[in-house]
Amino acid sequence: MVAPLSAWPWENLGVFKYLLYGPLAAKVLYSWIYEDSIKDLWCLHILVICALRGLIHQLWSSYSTTLFLTRNRRIKPEGVDFKQIDREWDWDNFLILHALLAYMACLIFPSLDDLPLWNPKGFITLLFLHVTVSEPLYYWAHRYFHEGYLFTHYHSLHHSSSVTHPYTAGHATFLEHLILCIVIGIPMAASIMMGCGSTSMVYGYVSAFDFLRCLGHSNVEVVPHEVFIKLPFLKYFLYTPTYHSLHHTEMGTNFCLFMPLFDAMGNTVNRNSWQLHKKISSDSAKNGRVPDFVFLAHGVDLTSSMHAPFVFRSFASVPFSTRIFLLPLLPVAFLVMLIMWAWSKTFLVSFYNLRGHLHQTWVVPRFGFQYFLPFAMEGINKRIEEAILRADRIGVKVISLAALNKNEALNGGGTLFVEKHPDLKVRVVHGNTLTAAVILNEIPKDVEEVFLTGATSKLGRAIALYLCRRRVRVLMLTLSTERFQKIQREAPADCQNYLVQVTKYQAAQNCKTWIVGKWITPRQQSWAPSGTHFHQFVVPPILAFRRDCTYGDLAAMRLPDDVKGLGSCEYTMERGVVHACHAGGVVHQLEGWTHHEVGAIDVDRIDIVWKAALKHGLRPVSSM
Repeated sequence: MVAPLSAWPWENLGVFKYLLYGPLAAKVLYSWIYEDSIKDLWCLHILVICALRGLIHQLWSSYSTTLFLTRNRRIKPEGVDFKQIDREWDWDNFLILHALLAYMACLIFPSLDDLPLWNPKGFITLLFLHVTVSEPLYYWAHRYFHEGYLFTHYHSLHHSSSVTHPYTAGHATFLEHLILCIVIGIPMAASIMMGCGSTSMVYGYVSAFDFLRCLGHSNVEVVPHEVFIKLPFLKYFLYTPTYHSLHHTEMGTNFCLFMPLFDAMGNTVNRNSWQLHKKISSDSAKNGRVPDFVFLAHGVDLTSSMHAPFVFRSFASVPFSTRIFLLPLLPVAFLVMLIMWAWSKTFLVSFYNLRGHLHQTWVVPRFGFQYFLPFAMEGINKRIEEAILRADRIGVKVISLAALNKNEALNGGGTLFVEKHPDLKVRVVHGNTLTAAVILNEIPKDVEEVFLTGATSKLGRAIALYLCRRRVRVLMLTLSTERFQKIQREAPADCQNYLVQVTKYQAAQNCKTWIVGKWITPRQQSWAPSGTHFHQFVVPPILAFRRDCTYGDLAAMRLPDDVKGLGSCEYTMERGVVHACHAGGVVHQLEGWTHHEVGAIDVDRIDIVWKAALKHGLRPVSSM
């Protein structure tokens, strides 16, 4: 049975919960349209304050997940996983609650409309009441919530987040936020009733309150330890993220709201608080843990740039799709793209842990269209080379190149870097061997004929040679007889007849297995017979034009179940699924292979890499 006041009244409404702001918005719009001025001015203030509070949480979320800035300041090194993100999805419920209670207060006390904009006495009174009333009230309420029934049925929800995040500050039960509303409301209400309140006081106090709550839950230490060395008394008047993080780790200590003074008075200060804070603050200037594996990705387009974890955490935790309400942010994304083009270097965007190994994703600050600009290619290669050399310098074991970062025309599938730097200790991997294995293992064993576009590409060549060894007839679409014959000569003499050059799509009108490695238009797809399945390794994927056919996704594999700290999706992939070239680098690192995987695909290794992937718990993601 659910404990009283533990569930939110609107928890089953989903996104429709935001309609609860409707009465406030309606009053503002009515006054604005039909009256000379907005009479119920505090309805507007409440909406603005809620938006401001949401923005504060969002900015703190963005900062704490901007790993290239905060990676060495993180208190708990683990990542926030999908389960925690889902639990905290409705972190903003408390904003609705506070807005409704504030609206009720406005209806009861219409004199609030007469508050002045500024009154310095109000700030002094409010600060005094916060220290003497709110801080001790919260401290004792918090301590009681850590006991027996109250903890089990109420406060345990807040502590279910093992790694704190700014959204964790809002993740609590209905009863807890009712009490928090009392804590935050007493200083404001009392100041107003004493005649020294002001509009700026309300805005300032609520903003500062949320700012400090987010700071404490950010999991990033931002307070320099030198401050407490020069001003020792200050450590009792301002908590730090480390201080509050210890409360989530060792729950019998550090109960205060913002002021450790009350923990000191209640003898509940964690003895490691200041030492751990000094250590984390001091170590922030040092390099953190070296990853064992790096996946070197790149941007796809401007809309997908908003899918980064440090932009919107919730969107990054689900497969990418274009959201119309984000389109107004495209000008900002375009400006950021120009800034990155001019100044940015490769940066860390996400990480996870797999069996004691740290795996990171770095991003080359370039988008898909830039890879096809001749004048931009040199700069892109320079960025990729810098990332490889940095990985080599810090001790990374394997670095895997994403789709366009290993483009044949750009750097020969990574060959350029390996030949230029023959003493590299880091292994450079294009991951195409596993990509080929994934595609080949999607093809049913009884298939006798396939149609292959992009047939003379790196992947196309490997797929054709592998299939002809299986006595599968491969219709290779290419206009270059020279390139076709070169690939054909690589096949065993008794298998060469299984490779057939075709120059038109009409040649595949009776073939129901298409492997697409080059973009094909809806008109070209029309030559496929009904029931055809389109396997593909073309970026971007082809349009699903035919309703009587089926379309496979890009080659991908699901990471092992014991992956930890994974909380973002890789572009359009499902949760826990990564592109095959990413997975290929993972296998390379887990196997401890010491060779580079660049240039042409070794067809003899396709089955070896596939078996190694399955051995380590990676699973195919087939759409068949």
